[in-house]
Amino acid sequence: MSFSAGDLLELLDLEPLERNIYRGRNRDVGTRRIFGGQVLAQALVAAQRTVDPERPVHSMHGYFILAGDLSVPVVYFVDRLRDGGSFTTRRVTAIQHGEAIFNLSASFHRKEPGLEHHIEMPDVPPPEDLRPELEIIRDRADEIPPHLRPVMTQDRPLDFRPVEGEDPFESTVRPPRRALWVKTVGRLDDDPLHHRAVLAYASDYGLIVTALRPHGRSVRDPRMMVASLDHSIWFHRDFRVDDWLLYVIDAPVSAGGRGFARGTYFTRDGVAVASVAQEGLIRVRRDQPK
Repeated sequence: MSFSAGDLLELLDLEPLERNIYRGRNRDVGTRRIFGGQVLAQALVAAQRTVDPERPVHSMHGYFILAGDLSVPVVYFVDRLRDGGSFTTRRVTAIQHGEAIFNLSASFHRKEPGLEHHIEMPDVPPPEDLRPELEIIRDRADEIPPHLRPVMTQDRPLDFRPVEGEDPFESTVRPPRRALWVKTVGRLDDDPLHHRAVLAYASDYGLIVTALRPHGRSVRDPRMMVASLDHSIWFHRDFRVDDWLLYVIDAPVSAGGRGFARGTYFTRDGVAVASVAQEGLIRVRRDQPK
């Protein structure tokens, strides 16, 4: 099986059904439900389709309401809330089986000059010195359940390279922070929406699981119920996701069966281009054996 960058762009290329209404296809990435990054990115594409391209998205805030069903398409309804002099606001509702599974609020802003600064990127090894996560997974493919093995080991549209060279199969107690390089496998076109949508897709990967690290837990642990609850992204500057970006994540708190994680994307030359925050369910199942 193969899942290329071109396949990812096709996945995000929604079918228009009516004014303000779009339909998206699904892709199984081994989660047994729609990957949160997919519906997040598709909702962004639906919203941007109703906005002047000269006004790119600068912030988006989504809530995951129900688990997505991989077997049926997702329909996106866009509400045009406001078209102002500088900002445009949209609300998107994702529907399956007649029920909302996700909603998104997004704001779009015409480009303008202003004060600029950003925090310093941490000093980490370059991506060329690190192993691709897919390579690590394929080395341990025999430990993946047979029904998930083809999906988990297939070619990917995104090349993730963990800075610590961590093993995704191990569940050891570690600090609640991580960093990984990411870029698409292959070049994309110059459409800024494609780069923002792919970053939105990628931003859900490895984010909330960072809150499991200090507890020595893994998302593959049958005792854990892990799911995204909400997800926010702020886009600060233009970037290309087919060039290496460093995703620096920390999870400062977990409580009440929920974990909170946040991240910053830096270009290779150290410029902060996007910020991410997410709260997720990290519930320990009491009905599962230890």
